[in-house]
Amino acid sequence: MTRKKRFMAIGQVFLILGWINLNFLGCSKVNRVKMDVESEEFYQYARLIMTREEEEIFKHLPDKDSRQEFIQDFWAKRDPDPETEENEYKEEFYRRIQYANERFNEGVPGWKTDRGRIYIYLGAPDKTDFTLLHGFPDIKGPVMWWIYYRYGLGIRFVDKDGFGRYTFDPYTGVYGDLFGAIEMAKLGLTYLGDNPQRKFVDFSLKFDRQKGGLVIAINPENVSFRQTEEGRLEAEFDFTFYIYPEKETKKVTKTEHRRLVLRERELERMKAMTFTFDFNLPPGKYYFDVVVIGQPDGWKTRKIFEIKIK
Repeated sequence: MTRKKRFMAIGQVFLILGWINLNFLGCSKVNRVKMDVESEEFYQYARLIMTREEEEIFKHLPDKDSRQEFIQDFWAKRDPDPETEENEYKEEFYRRIQYANERFNEGVPGWKTDRGRIYIYLGAPDKTDFTLLHGFPDIKGPVMWWIYYRYGLGIRFVDKDGFGRYTFDPYTGVYGDLFGAIEMAKLGLTYLGDNPQRKFVDFSLKFDRQKGGLVIAINPENVSFRQTEEGRLEAEFDFTFYIYPEKETKKVTKTEHRRLVLRERELERMKAMTFTFDFNLPPGKYYFDVVVIGQPDGWKTRKIFEIKIK
């Protein structure tokens, strides 16, 4: 690893730890809203997996009804299989909190410990290794490594005082993109139990003044196609937009279905599949929470964008 990449990796870890300290340990009371009991109970744990944009939206909702609508959408966006009655992501999230509280209590609730938080995000490691360090008088207990083959991650915890309190080491504590894995998990794109994660299809969104609308671009190399009877390639896309104006409380929801049919030669020359959507929005700042489901293989992906329309 080059010096620049190592510096960037350490910087990412510090961002994670700083965010953890402010949000999980309850040290920050800035911009807290006065909420009803049900919303407060939801927020206590759900803020672990809220994106920055979601937390900003939630804190500005003025009443119980708008917060209840947000909570319903919050879990629905993360549901890996909306066709079933269960929301597997939600059930797994609360199961992991319970497990963390039972297994990682270190004088504070397990969900507030370093190991508990990593477990809530990523689940159980694929492998756990213990080592003893010699020649380090400041470290009295063992060193624990959590290995996640499915994420390409290694995470190091150190028991410095020998009392079973394992802390995350920001300097030598991670191999791989922990920050990226956590961000994916917060959006609902994570591993659930023993089931492998569906593939993540990245996309971009921007406001195009010339086209007069919002443009989503998807790399065709990441999309599967089916062959039609005419010998062409076909894919279908369901787009759901949750639009939150910065200075208003009323959410706008819009769904659109798009079907793409093209020849194989056209696909080979295509650098990006672009889809334009006209919302007729007045100037202002908006948060776009976009969920895309693609067929034929049923992949689901989600991203949040901050868009300024002038």
